[in-house]
Amino acid sequence: MAILNILKDEDPTLRKICRRVEEITPRTLTLLDDMADTMHKAGGVGLAAPQVGILRRIVVIETDESGLIELINPQIIKTSDDMQEGYEGCLSLPGKWGITSRPMTVTVRAQNRKGEFFEITGSELLAKAFCHELDHLDGILYPDVALHMLTREEMIEDGLIDG
Repeated sequence: MAILNILKDEDPTLRKICRRVEEITPRTLTLLDDMADTMHKAGGVGLAAPQVGILRRIVVIETDESGLIELINPQIIKTSDDMQEGYEGCLSLPGKWGITSRPMTVTVRAQNRKGEFFEITGSELLAKAFCHELDHLDGILYPDVALHMLTREEMIEDGLIDG
């Protein structure tokens, strides 16, 4: 397992649209493992392949409730009408936070590491992570959809960073 370099917001790779994974190879499996290790080391909830410089439709997500979720060629197939507003950050945008509005519940269809299709539904943080990470696959960063990006003073006031 390797810890991969996470690209930062000025890197143009983050704005590119990722290609489908046509064949799941040993290299794909290594990438999934390395992405999970990288996400854990960085303290994140999710990581998309373009964040580590790979323009493929691959995402890993892990919340306290979900355990590790590996998504290959994921698509959002259903969202709730109920919305949630809250803080959102990104491993590729360190030191920045915003307020976003995301669906409360999201269902994703994807392939697992064996190539089998499955569907998974998540609510609250997991739903937000699905939206956030799948946006990365289309070159969208959360500030593009944020209702408001927080100032340094607001981040200190809200306890997101130390003053």
